Amino acid sequence: MVLKVIDGTEAKVGVTINIEGAACIVRSMDISKTGKHGHAKVRLEAIGILDGKKRCVVVPGHERFEVPLITKMKGQVLSVGEEKASIMDLESFETLDVAVDPEIKNDLKEGDNVEYWDVEGTKIVKRKN
Repeated sequence: MVLKVIDGTEAKVGVTINIEGAACIVRSMDISKTGKHGHAKVRLEAIGILDGKKRCVVVPGHERFEVPLITKMKGQVLSVGEEKASIMDLESFETLDVAVDPEIKNDLKEGDNVEYWDVEGTKIVKRKN
């Protein structure tokens, strides 16, 4: 589900946009000057939220980008597996198997409170509290 649509020139650093069908956080943005017959070009470098992959695109300034809906929720770790963790949502008390961000995977233990993100239906543990 898309929250809203923005122009390429509005995609500032820290904004989340969809690039190649993946939700990404913009890390840098450069706008070139308009040419005699053309439009301003925008060069965006972004990091994927779910896969950590770096994406670079150069588009006209009027190009439209979708802003994905991201919900941030709190949970408690019940168990940690190879690639996923079993967590309990602290509001609804439901149990979920959620992917874990590789940066915090080694720090997670049973009983830890975490923040997990729902990025258009895909859940991932992003932060340990």
